[in-house]
Amino acid sequence: MITWRSCVFRRLGVKIFRKNTLLFMLFWFGFWIFMSALMFVHRTIFSDHCTDEKSKRILARVCDGYKEGILTGDLCEDLCISKQVVYQRCLYYEKGKKVIQADWAGIPIILKSKLENFSSYDNFGMLDYQEMQDVSTMDIVFYAALEIKNLLGLELINTTVPKLWTKHLQGRVEPYSKAELATMWSLLQQEEYTFFKILQDLSKHVVKVLGSCGHFYAVEYLIAGHAWNQNLFSLEELFGSSVTGHNNRALKGAIHKIALSFLDMVKHFENDFSYHLHLCDIKPENFAIRKDLTVVAIDVDMAFFEPKMRDILQQNCTNDEDCNFFDCFSKCDMQRNRCGAKRINSNLQVICDKMFRHWFSPSLIGPRTSLPLQVELQKAVQRCAVPTEYPDNKKDHRILFKQLYELLQASQRQLQE
Repeated sequence: MITWRSCVFRRLGVKIFRKNTLLFMLFWFGFWIFMSALMFVHRTIFSDHCTDEKSKRILARVCDGYKEGILTGDLCEDLCISKQVVYQRCLYYEKGKKVIQADWAGIPIILKSKLENFSSYDNFGMLDYQEMQDVSTMDIVFYAALEIKNLLGLELINTTVPKLWTKHLQGRVEPYSKAELATMWSLLQQEEYTFFKILQDLSKHVVKVLGSCGHFYAVEYLIAGHAWNQNLFSLEELFGSSVTGHNNRALKGAIHKIALSFLDMVKHFENDFSYHLHLCDIKPENFAIRKDLTVVAIDVDMAFFEPKMRDILQQNCTNDEDCNFFDCFSKCDMQRNRCGAKRINSNLQVICDKMFRHWFSPSLIGPRTSLPLQVELQKAVQRCAVPTEYPDNKKDHRILFKQLYELLQASQRQLQE
């Protein structure tokens, strides 16, 4: 009897032990999943939190690389040795991209890099197989052209890339150092830098590249837009109290001039390059204004020339909504279940929707909306922003553009009367 009871208790104890062990293992497994999820959230959210301390450490690592001869650039001496480049503040981190404000000899600049560390960029392949003296200017131009084609979808023969790059490289006699080639290659891997560098001598509507150190490049500091700003751009920062006030004529005149500059930019991006340039992320934060109120594109991560735009749009689909790539829309071919390569909306339509409607609505135009010209401008902006159907040909697009331009000019003259 005792033996039987002992056996029962032993079996019961084993079952309890196994059950407790299983519960313990399940607890630890659940705890491990929870901690892993917590760490993932921390890495994805908090690790990219913009702080002054982290930004200074990032720039310090750039200077360490310069002093060790790993990287170089025309900004490095002033950033790392003479300290003429003075850190001001961290602007934002986004998906690895770092954007920092600094002063360069008293002039405000913006420092940018797609990735945080120089080592995160791919190595220049030729460095592994050739000696430095064997790398010629034409080799660099050739590889730069291949990288530009990969990033922007532009063929070498259809662009001014040879002139732009040889202009910066010609006259060089001594061989290129490993640091020079590695630095150049890290910059070429950044679509935005390449875009700005190619277009800065060709367009007043893109921000100017001022210099670089390693993978960080400096661009001019401009008054950027903000969706929360009543006027989208801080005109008070440019002109002070002279443009304050809801119904101030100077304020309205400035807004009309900015709107006309937006239209100039639209025409320029559509007609003045080898290929149409599409803007697929149009919002105030991606543009800035100069002191003369010229509109400038300052964030072009989602800007694509026609060849690459066609490649992006041609995706599988089941309806038209599947063919919307941010602000660039295409139509779904239901027979092939494939998005068309042609964009059906335009830069003009999105700018009317996201920028002009904010400015030229009855609440902002005020009591003068009773004037026929102001009413006509509102209607034209509305037709542009929310078309009943997208224009199928360039002629319709040109007519709408011309109407808006002439109405804005006439409205601007009326404000000056």
